[in-house]
Amino acid sequence: MTQPVSVKCDSCQKSFPFQPGVGQCPHCGGEWLDPIYDLSATRKIWQTDLRHRQQTMWRYWELLPLLEKEDIISMGEGYTPLLHLPHLGLMVGHSHIYLKDERQNPTGSFKDRQASLAVSTFKETGVKEFVVASTGNVGISYSAYSARAGIKVWAFLNSAVPQDKMREIALYGTEVIKVTASYDRTKKVAARFAARQGIFYDKGVKNIAAKEAMKTVAFEIAEQLGAIFSPDTGKFIAPDWYVQAVSGGLGPVGVWKGFLELKEMGLIDRLPKMAHIQAAGCAPMVQAFDAGLERAKPVDIPHTLIATVATGNPGDVYPHLRQIALTHGGHFEAIPDDESFHAMHVLAQLEGISMEPAPAMAFAGLFKMISRQIIKPTETVVVNCSGHTFPVEKHLLDDRRVHALHQDVVTPDTGEGVLAALDNLDARIRRIVIVEDDPNAARLLRRILQARGKYQISHAADGESGLNLIRREQPDLVLLDLMLPKMDGFSVLDHLKDDGRLKHIPVVVITAKSLTQYDRDRLTGRVQTLLRKGNFTDDDLLDDILSSLEGAGN
Repeated sequence: MTQPVSVKCDSCQKSFPFQPGVGQCPHCGGEWLDPIYDLSATRKIWQTDLRHRQQTMWRYWELLPLLEKEDIISMGEGYTPLLHLPHLGLMVGHSHIYLKDERQNPTGSFKDRQASLAVSTFKETGVKEFVVASTGNVGISYSAYSARAGIKVWAFLNSAVPQDKMREIALYGTEVIKVTASYDRTKKVAARFAARQGIFYDKGVKNIAAKEAMKTVAFEIAEQLGAIFSPDTGKFIAPDWYVQAVSGGLGPVGVWKGFLELKEMGLIDRLPKMAHIQAAGCAPMVQAFDAGLERAKPVDIPHTLIATVATGNPGDVYPHLRQIALTHGGHFEAIPDDESFHAMHVLAQLEGISMEPAPAMAFAGLFKMISRQIIKPTETVVVNCSGHTFPVEKHLLDDRRVHALHQDVVTPDTGEGVLAALDNLDARIRRIVIVEDDPNAARLLRRILQARGKYQISHAADGESGLNLIRREQPDLVLLDLMLPKMDGFSVLDHLKDDGRLKHIPVVVITAKSLTQYDRDRLTGRVQTLLRKGNFTDDDLLDDILSSLEGAGN
C-alpha cells in the first residue's frame, strides 16, 4: 500500500501523519493540505501492474487519499477518451490538438472524478450527510454518487443554474436550496447552514479529495499520449500545453499536481504549460495576472451567461496558478460569451462533439492563443472538454437552422406536399464547386459550408476535372486550390476568364502555397479573395463567401 504517508500544510509548510477526513493543519489551522506519497514505490508498482488494471480513474489507486478499496464508490468514471481533432487542426493550422473527453463520465462531466473520490472518503470516515455549493455539475455528480453511497446531500445552487440541472439534482433525492445571489454569496450561505446544523461542509478546493481526484486527468493524458506517440512501450508523455476553462480553479490545481508527481517519479521528462481561460464577464484571475497582482480582486457581479464559470472570488487558488505560470510558463485569457457559443458550434459541426459552454470557452481561448502564436504549430495541446451541453440553454441555439415542414402542406398518402416544400427549399440553395486535391481540406470546406449555410456543393480533385465540373455546373462560386494535379489553379483561372459563360463566377483561392509577388500579380483582379490554409476560421471563410456571392449578384 502506498496511500498517503503524511500531509503537508501549504500555510506553515509543516508535515504531519495522514488520517482519513483530515481538514485542518494541527499546527496552524491551515486548510490547504497536500498529501505526500511514496512515489518511488508507486513507480515500481505502476511499471508492472498498470497495464493490467481496469480503465477507470481508480487504476491510479496508489496516489489517491483513500485507505480501503472497499470504500470506493465508483460508476466507471475516468479513463475518458483522448480524441485527436484533425478537422479543427486543419482549420487553424495546428495538427496536434487533442480533446480530453470528460463528457463520457457517468453524469457527463469531469466533476464525477471529484464526486467519486470525495464520496468514497465520506463513506470511509462515516459522513452520513453533507452540504455542497454548486453551479450545477458538482451538484449533479455529488448527488448521483451520494445516492449510490446512501449519503444525504444538501445542494445550494445560485439562481443562474439552469432549471433542468436543478431538477436533475433533485431527481437523486438531494435537498436543493436555490439562492437568489451570486455563486460566491451562495457558498457563504451554504457554509453558514452547515455550521448551524452541524453538517459536514464540502469546501471544494480545500477538500483534499477534490484536488487529488483531478490529478487523474493528468495521469490519463500522459498515459494516453504515450500510447499514441510511443505505442507498446508503456511510456508516459506530457503535452506541451494543457488548456481548461477556469472558474474556482480546482481542476487545474489538481491536474498540475498530477503532472508534477509524474515528473517526480521520472515518468515524464517535462511539465506542460497551463492555459487558464475565463469568461470576460467574470475573469478575476486574468485581470490580476495581466496587472501583475499577487492576489485577484473579486468580481462582485459576474456578467456572463455561462453560469458554471461565474466564480467571482478565486481566493487562494489564483496565487498557486499564478506562481505555476510564472515559474513554468503558462497563460491566462478572457473570452466573451459570444466567442464561447461560436466555439460550441465549430466543435459540433467540424468534429461532431457537442459540449457545454465552459469547455467551448476553453476552445475559444485556444483559437485566440494560436492566432497570437502563443501556442506554436509544432506543440501538442490537450483541451479539457469538461462537460456535455444542455439543449435547454436556448440562448445557445439558432432557430434559423430548423426548416419547418408544416402538416397542412402534406398531401395524404403521396407526400407530394413535403416534396414540394423541399423543392422550394432547394431553390434558395447556392451552388459551390470546390477544386481541391487534399481530401482532408476538401472535407473541412464541405463541413463548414454544410453547417453554416444552404449550399449545394460539388467537388473535383484535380484542375482538369474541376474545370469540366465548373463548365457543367456553372456554380455561383468556386473555391480553388492553386497546387493541383493535371492542371494547376492558375491555368484553371485562365480558362475561366477566357470563357464568356464562366468569367463572371467569383473565385476564392484557398492555398498552402507560399506566393511570390509574381503569383500575387497573376491573381490580382481575377479572384475575390485569398485565404491561407491553416490560417482561417470558419467565420473568415463564410464572410468571404457571402461577400463574393453578394458581389456576384450586383
